[in-house]
Amino acid sequence: MRKKTERRHYSRALMALGMIGAGTAVQAEETAVPVLTGVAPTTLSGYVDTSAIWLPGPGAANLLPGRSFDGADKQNGFNLNVVSLVLEKPLDESDWAAGYRVQLLFGPDANTLGSLSPLGGAPGDVAVKNAHVSLRAPVGSGLTFKVGVWDTIMGYEVFESGSNPNYSRSYGYFIEPIIHTGVLASYDVEEWLSLSAGVADGGGLNSINARSGGDSVLSYVGSIVLTAPETLGWAAGAKLYLGAMDSGRVGARDMVNWFAGLTVPAPLKGLSVGVAYDYRAHGLFDGSYENATGLYLMYQATEKWQVNARAEYATGSAGAYGYSGSGDVQLFGLTGTLACQLWDHTLGRLEVRWDHDLNGRGEFLNGRADNAVSLAVNVVYQF
Repeated sequence: MRKKTERRHYSRALMALGMIGAGTAVQAEETAVPVLTGVAPTTLSGYVDTSAIWLPGPGAANLLPGRSFDGADKQNGFNLNVVSLVLEKPLDESDWAAGYRVQLLFGPDANTLGSLSPLGGAPGDVAVKNAHVSLRAPVGSGLTFKVGVWDTIMGYEVFESGSNPNYSRSYGYFIEPIIHTGVLASYDVEEWLSLSAGVADGGGLNSINARSGGDSVLSYVGSIVLTAPETLGWAAGAKLYLGAMDSGRVGARDMVNWFAGLTVPAPLKGLSVGVAYDYRAHGLFDGSYENATGLYLMYQATEKWQVNARAEYATGSAGAYGYSGSGDVQLFGLTGTLACQLWDHTLGRLEVRWDHDLNGRGEFLNGRADNAVSLAVNVVYQF
């Protein structure tokens, strides 16, 4: 049987090592329902993501550097995060297979994603996250293409919070691109080696059809995934991921991203360990930098319960991670998440997160504290 070259995002591959999102994500894929269209088989799937967050502090809108989708607008209250609807016709096993994927977002996180086209109006809680044609050419094991809007190929975490080990996103996620508009090619060289390369609209922006202001300026992305073979015993399935992006700008603010990630199943049954490193240059201004390192521990205690932990260290130039100070940034974070799947198709999580300003300049809670501790409850239903 042909090897499947239409690979999921790197984080999807990591789920096989025990992330709580895996069970829910796989369950959603298995129960995606066929819909009546002119093209069969087209499936409909999606999820509803909600949360409640409490952050003790002087006000409801507290400044939180490094937060992606759980910032000041989500604290101290109940939240609808996002509703996702996916229409998809996956590639079949034929040599010249064709398909498509459309993912629409509704809710506040649709605005935060920032995929609005340059000529679009004000955001209205609606966004396009994926809209691409999938193609396969009979080259070797099968060369696949995505043409349109597709997910970034770098990063330990993904936009879909239920597919991550923790509800809140990392500092590393904060400095990564999320989507690209262009063409992505992927190829499985061997079972243990997968390659991807793509070209997209310039500037490294999430905005669909974005233009950087220069003629013929394009961004370039690439990734390499190495998978440990079964012969390595308990380490079988370990994955090393390397990814890069060059925004393609010439001169001012030629933004460059680098990513490296590793996940290894530990000898203890149910335990996985992950490490991630992100670097972004010139993302804020010429000569600026941002670094983020994360350590992940994921333990599947029972079929329905999992405990996940994340430790982070991040540095950067003034303004990094949404920091309001004028000096360089140093942040440390700890996140603990208890996840359960007591109901079908439903992921529930209780999470505690501590962020600390290592420079002691009190950048949290509207410039009044070096620390921020938040408590979150996250409930996701996938269909």
